[in-house]
Amino acid sequence: MSQLYRTALATFAGLLDEAASSGIADPNAMVVASVDAAGRPSSRTVLLKAFDERGFVFYTHLQSRKGRELGANPACALLFLWRHLRQAGVQVRIEGDVQQVDDAEADAYFASRPRMSQLGAWASLQSQTLPDVATFEQRLAREEARFADGPVPRPAGWSGLRVVPRSFEFWYGAGYRLHERVCIELGADGQWSQRLLYP
Repeated sequence: MSQLYRTALATFAGLLDEAASSGIADPNAMVVASVDAAGRPSSRTVLLKAFDERGFVFYTHLQSRKGRELGANPACALLFLWRHLRQAGVQVRIEGDVQQVDDAEADAYFASRPRMSQLGAWASLQSQTLPDVATFEQRLAREEARFADGPVPRPAGWSGLRVVPRSFEFWYGAGYRLHERVCIELGADGQWSQRLLYP
């Protein structure tokens, strides 16, 4: 593994720890951007659930809008914004390719979720039209009855997606918009490099 890639991961880990220590809610919140078949972008906020040298993982229904878009075009961008860090804020942008996690990893994470979250994954037809709240409540009650007090298995269409980075940008806010921007990226030659960007 490239030393620059290790540096990028270590820098991210340090910033995430700093954000968590600051007391902000959901320091692992990130915006995930994808595009549809016509190239129209969409974005949404999700929670980062794991990261290591293999990439950055979040979980979703694979038939949700983001699941379908990332399945058809497995490239996406992530954005972390910690607005109150270091007085002027910190952003991390990550762009990369998307892979589905293996079943064992998805099963282990699903088993760690609160029971109501597990049941909700069965009850929800994520991103599809919901005619009224009562319909979802009925679906949830049906799943509660179906699984009773037994374990709730992971639905087949619910899994994790791992973003394998091709680039990182670390953005450190400064007065007068004289921000510091550091880009660490994978080149066409398979080598990682680092450069500064104008603010």
